[in-house]
Amino acid sequence: MTWTVTNGILVALAALFAVGLCGNTVTLTVGKGTTPTYTHLVLVANLPIHELAIREKGAAEFLDDMKESPAKTFTQDSKAPLKGPLSVRFAVKGGGYRNRDEIFPVGLKPGAVINTNIPF
Repeated sequence: MTWTVTNGILVALAALFAVGLCGNTVTLTVGKGTTPTYTHLVLVANLPIHELAIREKGAAEFLDDMKESPAKTFTQDSKAPLKGPLSVRFAVKGGGYRNRDEIFPVGLKPGAVINTNIPF
């Protein structure tokens, strides 16, 4: 009998943990050093995402993945100003790619927070 109760508690805890993970959404914060034309863009994620890439308005392809260093902080350097609004794509380990179109409006300043509304 004790085994069944303990087993039931473990199942309940596992379910709560799974629901908790599903409820998190990825938020990106524009980091210090970001320029108004996005020639240097710094994004800080609130959750451990695997890769991060941006796409300019009107572009068919995403730019190369942003560089990650330190953990959850991604940077992109561009020789020319990036055309906003920018779209974002990121990968979750074991969870595939997620993307949002035109999520970054033109002229974001450091400290601005972008809620992607994408479940983690």
